[in-house]
Amino acid sequence: MFIDYYKTLGVSKTATPDEIKKAYRKLARKFHPDVNPGDKEAERKFKELNEANEVLSNPENRAKYDKYGENWRHGEEYEKAQQQYRSSQGGGFEGFSGNFEEGDFSEFFQSMFGGGFSGRSSRGSASGKFKGQDAYAELNLNMRDATATHQQTFDINGKKVRITIPAGVYDGQQIRLKGYGQPGINGGPSGDLYITFNIASDPNFDRVGDDVRMKVPIDLYTAVLGGDVKVETLNGTVNLKVKPGTQNGATVRLRGKGFPVYKEDGNFGDLFVSYDVKLPTNLTDKQRELFEQLKNS
Repeated sequence: MFIDYYKTLGVSKTATPDEIKKAYRKLARKFHPDVNPGDKEAERKFKELNEANEVLSNPENRAKYDKYGENWRHGEEYEKAQQQYRSSQGGGFEGFSGNFEEGDFSEFFQSMFGGGFSGRSSRGSASGKFKGQDAYAELNLNMRDATATHQQTFDINGKKVRITIPAGVYDGQQIRLKGYGQPGINGGPSGDLYITFNIASDPNFDRVGDDVRMKVPIDLYTAVLGGDVKVETLNGTVNLKVKPGTQNGATVRLRGKGFPVYKEDGNFGDLFVSYDVKLPTNLTDKQRELFEQLKNS
């Protein structure tokens, strides 16, 4: 089924790269699995948004998509077939300037390649060459792994593949490695490798889009009188000043201390710290007496 990437992101076909980026970030925050736990429809929508953004945020891929529509992945095969057809016709190829109606375009692909190109399985060309099957893999990361750009090596189809994982990848996000799928047939190109990231939850941090939420325990005396508390964030240790009279559940916002924004170096979400006031237990007689005095004062 053809998916209109522009419609998915809610932008026009003339949208600027900045408009596409803003639209993606807004919708990704809305439909992110962390914000919609257990919501399969939101998860499906989030994957569609990632796919649309991967295409439209890349100028080369966007140009192919604008020209070939749902068959954009096979634009190079089409161009080669078009050249071969021109040669076989003595240079003539009237009626196929590149601006097809949808029906003409699909029929042309079917006649030249023996089938539609809407799927990702291997397809043939006029020369008998077939593209290899696409491969799929999952890569497990913990939340701290996803905060820093790093390289990781793993095996796929007997090959050692080293990839650079950008900081800020999302749980469920998919990337494509061209040519790392199954080998082609009769000298055809290899298929592609699609990697889906699975980011495990963290007991200390909750990620919501590019923001991070966490709870920090403080004792009753610090909550009442104020004081300093050290907080271990994803980006290192910070010192917070607790205001006197801080209530249980009170939240402070630390700008720029959240998750790195995907492929936007130097841009981070925010960290929201909620105080969890711990009441004292096993009071001594003297301490209980003091509390009674406070109660009756």
